[in-house]
Amino acid sequence: MNKKPRTSFNRATRGFLNVLGDEKHQSISIPLFAILLSIIAGAIVLLCLGKNPLTAFLSFLQGSGIVPKPEYAAKKSILTDLTSMINALTPMIFAALAVAVALKTGLFNIGVSGQMLVAGFVATVLVGYSKLPAVIAMPLVLIIGLVCGAAVGALIGWLKHRFNINEVVASIMLNYIFQYVISYFINVYYVNPISRQSQPVSTAARLTLVDVPAFGLKMDIPLAFILTIPVAILVLFLLNRTRLGYELKIVGLNKMAAKYAGINVGKSTVTSMAISGALAGLAGVTLYLGYYNSIQPRVLTSVGFDSIAVCLLGNSHPIGILFSSLLVTVISKGSNYMSSIMNVPQEIAQVITGLILLFSACGAYIKYRVAQAREEVTGLKTKTEDEIGGKGDENA
Repeated sequence: MNKKPRTSFNRATRGFLNVLGDEKHQSISIPLFAILLSIIAGAIVLLCLGKNPLTAFLSFLQGSGIVPKPEYAAKKSILTDLTSMINALTPMIFAALAVAVALKTGLFNIGVSGQMLVAGFVATVLVGYSKLPAVIAMPLVLIIGLVCGAAVGALIGWLKHRFNINEVVASIMLNYIFQYVISYFINVYYVNPISRQSQPVSTAARLTLVDVPAFGLKMDIPLAFILTIPVAILVLFLLNRTRLGYELKIVGLNKMAAKYAGINVGKSTVTSMAISGALAGLAGVTLYLGYYNSIQPRVLTSVGFDSIAVCLLGNSHPIGILFSSLLVTVISKGSNYMSSIMNVPQEIAQVITGLILLFSACGAYIKYRVAQAREEVTGLKTKTEDEIGGKGDENA
């Protein structure tokens, strides 16, 4: 009597597994499935508040410049909203790429926020407050971001290699050290008495052009955004097409095997964290000398922490990270508009973002459960075929 429901369940399971595809396609299908689960969970939250989820999700797109709003203020349009969203997207991409490079070597760089802060502060003091022309100042800001981020990342990697200090512990402790030391210098030497943040940098050093008149509008143009796709492609090439990338991935998979193969594990650890830190440094200068134009004392940016889940949502793949960064930034930028349109607290948007990041972090678990279900279905199928074959032999 229980055979029919069990058969229907097996068919449904097989159908679901077919939709997710094999291991090759699961790098795309499982993140999409995680996003779908988070959207459903977010819709349930909105329904519990008596709000229409479709209207809420549409308002996210409208607030971020993907879909036009019903009306705009003077000198504003969908184009100004879109460029503002891209401005916020730029540091998120670099930060998520930083996490991805470390993960490929089996390292967890939770210190991205601290590395961003160091790079942003040093670039602000050395170049942002100088009188250098834009032609020199902007490239110099990027170089300082790369160098400072790489130095902090390499320090964490060296501590891991030399003293076997867990990179998570080292990153967290350095985050606190950088946060309070830099806050001291800002409050004592560089504070703006009105905003209580650091003094704004010069226009020549800022990586975002602000209120640029174009098409009768005033737009913010993020100059560093043009680097995001080339950098993502460069990281992809580094990991998949170079000897260094091969060594980093082997170390991440099995350190003992890597050492047996003649790979210098310590050097790979330091190199990986240095590259990761350099990318975090790029994120820092594009955030503090681009999007914000100042630094808030005693605060670590949430971008560095959100980038961890964004990286996982993108399956730690540089191209996947471009799309996952876009998704999270759209929700983040559209939250204010959604809050005003739906008459709900802005924290609800943060809840939905948190749900997306939570389900994205469960991607590895979902993949494990899918593999387990596939083995069970395959085993049942084989068992059924054996039973049919046995009956056939008996009939013969």
